[in-house]
Amino acid sequence: MTAASAFAGMRSVSPVVFRAGCPDCRGRFELAASALRLAIGATRRTTFYSFTCPQCGAAVRKPAGERIVELLTGGGVRTLRLHSTV
Repeated sequence: MTAASAFAGMRSVSPVVFRAGCPDCRGRFELAASALRLAIGATRRTTFYSFTCPQCGAAVRKPAGERIVELLTGGGVRTLRLHSTV
């Protein structure tokens, strides 16, 4: 089987983009999954996503509830699982 025949009939998939906003400059924009990072901790307080604002360069960190975690992981955002030391 050739690569061409293995992938015959498959459709191309559009890259996932996420809408985001910067609290510093109030900019609104779309980011590719590769521009975001997700950290999953033991509590709500330690579960967040982060990115660098493409307009002002600020480091942005926002809380991520269960639904946001589902959307980001499903969209291919790189995830870091934080472990407690207790």
